[in-house]
Amino acid sequence: MKRKILLPTDFSKNAWRAITYAQELYKNDSCNFYILNVFSATGNPIVSLISLEPGSELYETARLKSENGLAKILDKLTLEKNQNPKHHFEVISKFNNTIEAIKTAVEEKDIDMIVMGSKGETESIKAVFGSVAIDVMEKVRNCPVIVVPELAKNNLPKEIVFPTSFKTHLKRRELKHLIELAQSCKASVKFLHIKTEEKLNKMQVNNKKLLEEYFENVDHSFHELSHNDIFVAINCFVESRDSDMVAFINKKHAFFGSILTKPLVKEIGYASKVPLLVMHDLRN
Repeated sequence: MKRKILLPTDFSKNAWRAITYAQELYKNDSCNFYILNVFSATGNPIVSLISLEPGSELYETARLKSENGLAKILDKLTLEKNQNPKHHFEVISKFNNTIEAIKTAVEEKDIDMIVMGSKGETESIKAVFGSVAIDVMEKVRNCPVIVVPELAKNNLPKEIVFPTSFKTHLKRRELKHLIELAQSCKASVKFLHIKTEEKLNKMQVNNKKLLEEYFENVDHSFHELSHNDIFVAINCFVESRDSDMVAFINKKHAFFGSILTKPLVKEIGYASKVPLLVMHDLRN
């Protein structure tokens, strides 16, 4: 069965980086890649949606720019020397709010994974993630997303770090994409526990055992670090080991609000170089 991968693009270098990363990540799989560009005719999408009609000059100019940009990406992909016969590309141009367009594409195309750049062309170099990437990770809760920074290495992940407190009872189906990705890439999963207690309580021990069961067919190991700041601890671990990816379960209104809106790369240094796999707590 073919995988269905959505690749949102704003035609920035980072968005192209995410496309090439997705090609490499799924090089052994049969895939339908859907390259989505969402356009508006003014800098303010809300104003665009309210005031612009299909057929108007502003609308048609924006639509042509979107379609021409997508055509250039298709040309670039078809001119590649080593084309992958397992990969098929389709373009989608939509006039809409970006998040709504992504949600609609996920539903209509039955998307398995979103792969996108961490930020667009116009966003601050100081920001770790752009506003669209944050919104996708927060609000598109029926599909996992891999967010690819522009500086990420273009190689299959060999080591994926999964930070955990062992305090949440995770379901196997919530971790399905991480298990499949690790198996497909022959990657090792490193469970990182940032210690805030002397020893694990009974619930944490049980949750750790469940993870051992879920990942019995995946190379994995458990690691502990003691640190007051969870982000510093993850940074140290990822950078010292040169890990290739960090995976999270995004619990609604819990984790990402505090991590992704931090303004400086230095506060979450690995995020400027290492792709993030964001899955969702399906009970929310």
